[in-house]
Amino acid sequence: MNQRITENTIILVQRRTRLQELIVRYNTIQQAQFYIERLGADFGDYVQEDRMYHQALEQAVAELQPLGRVQRLDREHVPSFIFGPEDIVVVLGQDGLVANTMKYVTNQPLIGVNPDPQRWDGVLLPFTVGDLGKVIPEVFRRQRQVQEVRLARAELNDGQSLTGVNDLFIGRRTHVSARYEIRVGEQQEQQSSSGIIVSTGMGSTGWFKSVMAGAAGIVRQASQQEVQLSSRDSSFAWDAPYLYYSVREPFPSRTTAAELVFGRIDSNQPLRIVSQMPENGVIFSDGVESDYLEFNSGIEATISVAQQKAHLVI
Repeated sequence: MNQRITENTIILVQRRTRLQELIVRYNTIQQAQFYIERLGADFGDYVQEDRMYHQALEQAVAELQPLGRVQRLDREHVPSFIFGPEDIVVVLGQDGLVANTMKYVTNQPLIGVNPDPQRWDGVLLPFTVGDLGKVIPEVFRRQRQVQEVRLARAELNDGQSLTGVNDLFIGRRTHVSARYEIRVGEQQEQQSSSGIIVSTGMGSTGWFKSVMAGAAGIVRQASQQEVQLSSRDSSFAWDAPYLYYSVREPFPSRTTAAELVFGRIDSNQPLRIVSQMPENGVIFSDGVESDYLEFNSGIEATISVAQQKAHLVI
């Protein structure tokens, strides 16, 4: 009988795949497949992602069991789980799962494992499943370097608080303007905006990067198209037979780009978008979120200039 190198617990944090989320929504894999393929999307990509993740999960368990006591923990149970002071936490999933787990892990070492390096960039996932047999013993012997990460924290004057690994967003949940007073040192002012993003050092490669990519892309493409936009006057005529689109905070990665962030839509060139969101995708207009179109996996949207015209008496 093989002897474990420790009796400490290794917490293996796992998540649902997009396919599992679709099955929860549509009850069976057949119904999920029918829905996705009826919309012309590639259901095989969902199946492939699910297969690769579960293969990695099985391999991770096999690698970890000889090393310590393994406890598998689903993502949704992380906030209420009590981590032991001697636990080691292994997270198998995307960067977001690592960041989400990090909010609830204090002094325990956390190891991010990439289940599918061909699919995910893995900024917070430096290891593959095959590395666990070497990394875990080194962690137990305190021979692995550990990077400290500073988190953000919001505290309210009623005693409530919130911690952020990547960033905090202060604003409204909806897409209407937030109004507030902002203070920095001795300076203060009233503001109206779509919200404030507070980024940590770790978050500077995430949402903050998206904000910067979007701003740079708009300036670049507006210049290329000779569009005269400025902070003082970025308007165009009410009856103009075209639209402009701007992608807010695009995130460039191995499988995503940040080039088509700004451009013109007219009768010859509509904008088309295909959703890859298993749930909670919506399209709404004029800030009215209660009146929306569901925009979930496989649905394609075409954005164009409407034939209908309004007539405003002035």
